[in-house]
Amino acid sequence: FKENRKDDIWLVDFYAPWCGHCKKLEPVWNEVGTEMRNMGSPVKVGKMDATSFSSIASEFGVRGYPTIKLLKGDLAYNYRGPRTKDDIIEFANRVAGPLIRPLPSQHMFEHVQKRHRVLFVYVGGESPLKEKYIEVASELIVYTYFFSASEDVLPEYVTLPELPAVMVFKDGTYFVYDEYEDGDLSSWINRERFQGYLHVDGFTLYELGDTGKLVAIAVIDDKNSSVEHTRLKSIIQEVARDYRDHFHRDFQFGHMDGNDYINSLLMDDLTIPTIVVLNTSNQQYFLPDRHIESTEDMVQFINNILDGTAEAQGGDGLLQRIKRIIYDAKSTIVSVFKSSPLLGCFLFGLPLGVISIMCYGICTADTEGEVFEHEGAKKESGDRELTDEGSEEEQEEEKNGKYTELSDGELKQKDILEKKKD
Repeated sequence: FKENRKDDIWLVDFYAPWCGHCKKLEPVWNEVGTEMRNMGSPVKVGKMDATSFSSIASEFGVRGYPTIKLLKGDLAYNYRGPRTKDDIIEFANRVAGPLIRPLPSQHMFEHVQKRHRVLFVYVGGESPLKEKYIEVASELIVYTYFFSASEDVLPEYVTLPELPAVMVFKDGTYFVYDEYEDGDLSSWINRERFQGYLHVDGFTLYELGDTGKLVAIAVIDDKNSSVEHTRLKSIIQEVARDYRDHFHRDFQFGHMDGNDYINSLLMDDLTIPTIVVLNTSNQQYFLPDRHIESTEDMVQFINNILDGTAEAQGGDGLLQRIKRIIYDAKSTIVSVFKSSPLLGCFLFGLPLGVISIMCYGICTADTEGEVFEHEGAKKESGDRELTDEGSEEEQEEEKNGKYTELSDGELKQKDILEKKKD
């Protein structure tokens, strides 16, 4: 593979046998391979055990599992989207095809516009802007399509102030890149590659972090059709549509189904439905200080964030990092015990048992040492007593000696008395 891979275009799943996410991806990956072979795609689909071939995985910068890469010549493109069959196949076809796709006719333009919610188009001849456009496309082709067209191919409602130009078509309208107002072309395309209003999930939120925008989300339950859930979603949609010129450079709008993901992100339990604004660059978030009743309330909330009067919560400071470590550890333990109590007992009970035995052994060793030391001191004290007073035999002999002395004295006195009598 290493020697011949440049002869073909490869879509490779770098996995680890023990990885749960890799096992979950495996049936999807088999479907991807089957469908791409059936459609006659030039892309070859494969998978590699990155733990067995760590040198190759390291060469391609694989740092987590699973990692999906499209290898095209000397280039390697990372896939960062949802792990579904359709999304992976679209990524492979997009990156494997031409970098800039020409639109030769108005009919082709209409066809492409129906297929893609967001598309970028370069209009004009050779120019420094086109060179920059090609450079940006080589970097961002992993996210979106790039096209080129002549002015007469564009729809009649499009008017351009000058040529050449770069445009984005989305949300039922179009916007023209202005270098003076929009800054760097790469940054502008990165910001504009999303629709004005999105259904936000974990993957989308991760990608939105690259845009530098704040993300205003209505956290609702899609299955709940109550007035409050529908009303908050409608308010966000109206602000995204009607106030685009005011907020599109700083804000991305959308809704999120359920609060599980947002709770883990904020390390707090949010009551839904609610509205939250996230700063994905530093993990700060903003909650409205009063109930959002209308579009005007939402606009006022956003303006408060922009002028700094709204209070930011969270962040990536030291205290918040420690709090997140504790929260993540707690969440991991709870999720393990919920999914598999026996596995949780084994994973956490075994180390605790080993530590307990070690602590018991250390404490027991110390206690026995104290007993031995006490007995040794007692024995030594006894030896000193015997040394000072003598052994039992010596003491007995001493007593016998005294008895003998007293008996001889009595005998001498008796002899004297007898002599006196004589």
